[in-house]
Amino acid sequence: MNYAYTFDAIKNRPVAVIGAGTLGRRIALMFCSRGGEARVYDPDATQAQAAVDYVAQTLPGIITERGTGAVGRAVAHDDLAAAVRDAWLIIEAVPERLDIKIPLWGQIDEAAPADAIFATNSSSYASRLMDERITDKTRFLNMHFYMPPTANAVDLMSDGDTSRELIDSLLQILPEFGVIPFEAKKESTGFIFNRVWAAIKRESLAVVAEGVATPEDVDGMFKVNWHMPVGPFQMMDNVGLDVVLDIENHYAAENPNLPEGPRRLLHEYVDSGRLGRKTGAGFYDYSA
Repeated sequence: MNYAYTFDAIKNRPVAVIGAGTLGRRIALMFCSRGGEARVYDPDATQAQAAVDYVAQTLPGIITERGTGAVGRAVAHDDLAAAVRDAWLIIEAVPERLDIKIPLWGQIDEAAPADAIFATNSSSYASRLMDERITDKTRFLNMHFYMPPTANAVDLMSDGDTSRELIDSLLQILPEFGVIPFEAKKESTGFIFNRVWAAIKRESLAVVAEGVATPEDVDGMFKVNWHMPVGPFQMMDNVGLDVVLDIENHYAAENPNLPEGPRRLLHEYVDSGRLGRKTGAGFYDYSA
């Protein structure tokens, strides 16, 4: 299959987003921001509709900010086959469990158009780990979004067999939807940005675990030196310390030489129920 697409060739075809959670609805928003149609599939019809409502409420502000004048639309689906029909791009954004992703991609493969591009938004797993039920692996890759529309970078990474034409097409087309793609030239856990961020996060945890500094000190230095609105510890609190610990454990499973101090510190907070903003306390107290 030739995946050498242009924006003009796909602009009248929908994008299907599989999974209506926090990232799924934001991904759908981006593909509506230039006049496109995004179909949001979730087996929970209420969740799918909530995602569409989010897009409808947020999209006018995005259009105004960018001044494009193009208004797309999001459509809720609880039928997978209907959601992927005629789609040029299908993005999976379901929980980080291979026992969910692998069979789901088998179902998508059966229902999708033969020329549709397949992309997983997984932040933890290389796409090759979930492609066993995909017939044509040349159309599959990682497409990892951060937190659009405020963080608009996206990682592209081959599953080992991904068509070169497909990746080149996405590098050209995705900026039309307000997301800026960066290609990982080889398989890399954490892609590019997350891998660099992991090193910053890990060393920040280490200086606190060793008693060299406090979370407030580290965050304060980032704000003063790099003019960042929040520092690493505030960012970890926003993500959730249980999630941060899971990610660190994943890195450690691949590299046993990583220091244990950062993970021990995270365990102390997680074991005491201080998971960050979502529980009212993490490295900082949010009860007020």
